[in-house]
Amino acid sequence: MQKIAIFNNLCYNNNGDNMQNKVIKYGNRGMTLENDINITNDYYKNNNIALIYKKPTPIKVIKVNYAKTRILDGFYETQSTLDYNGIYKEKYIEFDAKETRSKTSYPLSNIHKHQLEHIKNILYFKGIVFLIIRFVMLDKTYLVMGKDLINYIDNIKRKSIPLSFFEEYGHLLTLKYTPRLDYLSIIDKILTNN
Repeated sequence: MQKIAIFNNLCYNNNGDNMQNKVIKYGNRGMTLENDINITNDYYKNNNIALIYKKPTPIKVIKVNYAKTRILDGFYETQSTLDYNGIYKEKYIEFDAKETRSKTSYPLSNIHKHQLEHIKNILYFKGIVFLIIRFVMLDKTYLVMGKDLINYIDNIKRKSIPLSFFEEYGHLLTLKYTPRLDYLSIIDKILTNN
């Protein structure tokens, strides 16, 4: 059985090999995409790489049971935009994280019209915008830039986005020890090529 030790934020296996950039397969260990992103964002913040936060959902609380510290009644005050936003290399960045259990496509009904409008607004103001979509049953996670997503939706009349689109236009993200889901390395490559 392989043991892993961590010293000075570096990870080593029992042979003393540095595991820092090794790909780790977690399979179905209960880690959700949101948890992976939150852990990654903590790494980015702690290492002064980027400042990216999960945006809270704007909820108006109507009734609370203070004894049990439970919200009993409430509603969404406004439509939420995308899940995460922040700053990276002096640029505004915003993205959404989504999961699907489908093995063949991602349903467009999971991306709301107001979210698509918000993506277009960020593109207009030259911000960085993308979606991270995990195909849970395939154990694959893709980063798709906002402009590619909008271009697809504006030009193809379907109710879902086929997996082949993600394979062609998306960028496959792999789980690692640290950062867990390094999406900014993909953003760096895209910024360099533009």
